[in-house]
Amino acid sequence: MYPSKQAPRWALLAVLSLTLPLSLLTEAAAPQQQTQAPGYYRLKVGEIEVTSLNDGTFLMPVGQFLKGITPSALNTALSRSFLTDPVETSVNAFLINTGAHLVLIDTGSGSFYGPLFGHLVENLKAAGYTPEQVDEVYITHLHADHVGGLVANGQAVFTHAIVRAAQAEGDYWLDANQAKEAAAESKAFFSIAVSALSPYVAAGRYKPFQGDSELAPGIRAVNTAGHTPGHTVYLVSSKGESLIIWGDIMHVAAVQLPDPSITINVDVDSSAARRQRLRIFSEVTDKHTLVGGAHLPFPGLGHLRANGTGYEFAPTNYTALQ
Repeated sequence: MYPSKQAPRWALLAVLSLTLPLSLLTEAAAPQQQTQAPGYYRLKVGEIEVTSLNDGTFLMPVGQFLKGITPSALNTALSRSFLTDPVETSVNAFLINTGAHLVLIDTGSGSFYGPLFGHLVENLKAAGYTPEQVDEVYITHLHADHVGGLVANGQAVFTHAIVRAAQAEGDYWLDANQAKEAAAESKAFFSIAVSALSPYVAAGRYKPFQGDSELAPGIRAVNTAGHTPGHTVYLVSSKGESLIIWGDIMHVAAVQLPDPSITINVDVDSSAARRQRLRIFSEVTDKHTLVGGAHLPFPGLGHLRANGTGYEFAPTNYTALQ
């Protein structure tokens, strides 16, 4: 029937497919792993090594949180970025190795917001570091998804670190009278801030600072009060290169970049938060400063560029650091 005495390979496979049990034909398929790669990413700012660390993601019901946008406009903005409400939102922190100091900026949620969070330490270890090596922790503000990772089971996670935040931030969130007068939906912010900082306060390792301050060579705190009373961004600089780690200057990139006037209902002062967002967006665009965002999609690093009356985000180009 064929020029060769041997049947073609495809013919043999066809016969086998008709005669072998289906289970034998399919058992060679690899099972799906249902896991993601470790949540760290590294780059250099001059001679400073920066490692972005992911604490987890959560589904943010942005329609319930954002203010100053109609449901129709929200859906249009999200669809432009191929998103729907709720939006899976990253919680990022940033490890800064200056060569002389190892500084962690923000710590994620820890165990306070459930099992979707609390991955910062495992990603820190995957990145080659341990919590004991961290010299200082700088906090952008005392909301739970930025300070929760300071503690585990009531104990300090970063056992040798000094914790630093703006004086105005601690004066607000650690004040029992402020907590007592707060709206019911805000009281958890106060209690978690106290729980997260208590071990460091007790050990004399909580050291707030005033206003704009040089905290370590190459790392400067810049006051951006608005989202919270002492909200702070951190400017990392080396060899003419800069990165600004901006905490909660912005929460939903797909919406607040094209229209920075849109606010969020967890702002303590929405008008001031809007002004700070406009200021920082303008500055990083004019100076081509690299940005690191707590809620930008992991690894949360890139540049802003102007687009009409709004902005666009350009994620950093991948680097293998060779």
